[in-house]
Amino acid sequence: MKLPAFRDLIVFENDDFIVVNKPPFLATLEDRSFNATNLLTLARQYHEDAQACHRLDKETSGCLAIAKNPEAYRHLSMQFENRQVNKVYHAVAWGSHEFDNLLVDRAIQPGLKGVAKLAFKGKPAQTYFTTLEKFGRHTLVECKPITGRMHQIRLHLAFLKASIVQDELYGGEPLFLSSLKRKFNLAKDTEEQPVIKRFALHSYQLGFTLLNGETITVTSEYPKDFDVLLKLLRKNG
Repeated sequence: MKLPAFRDLIVFENDDFIVVNKPPFLATLEDRSFNATNLLTLARQYHEDAQACHRLDKETSGCLAIAKNPEAYRHLSMQFENRQVNKVYHAVAWGSHEFDNLLVDRAIQPGLKGVAKLAFKGKPAQTYFTTLEKFGRHTLVECKPITGRMHQIRLHLAFLKASIVQDELYGGEPLFLSSLKRKFNLAKDTEEQPVIKRFALHSYQLGFTLLNGETITVTSEYPKDFDVLLKLLRKNG
């Protein structure tokens, strides 16, 4: 994977914070493959005191906030802890759904091998869902998590029978072009690849309060794979 230049990822920066549009397939922090580059390593090459204030799953793209000093880190971490950060995600889900600020309030229990589940004894988790656009067999959904549990949006959408495209861990099948286009011809002796090679989830917007008390909202554009997926769905339903 060709790594982008860190400064090309920046969508907001001041003396205290950087918000980047994290590309898919880049871990936020060091993951189990210790030699793999992660976003925090890139951030520290840009600013040595950089600290990630939260994390996104490796496959999730979009807004990620980084603090440039300890005071900024504490300031934003407290906002995350007190649920004062406004988080908006966009997901492409299987099925045709009409959600209108629908609240899913289902507790989540993290599992041992990176798999979480809905469990009565888990930690409280709430997400609001709103339909943005409907296609033939898919829906673009706005997701507003109130809490920040492991795989929260993915689990809550699966609970609504609206698993995210390509999220095979939680019931979301891959999407192939042949299922959208009637006259799709695959080249001989080649295996068809899915339209998107990760689960279709993007951290679209992040809103929080700066150290001077001013509130900001930062938006991250869709990465190419997410954009292509939506264009194909709009064209082919």
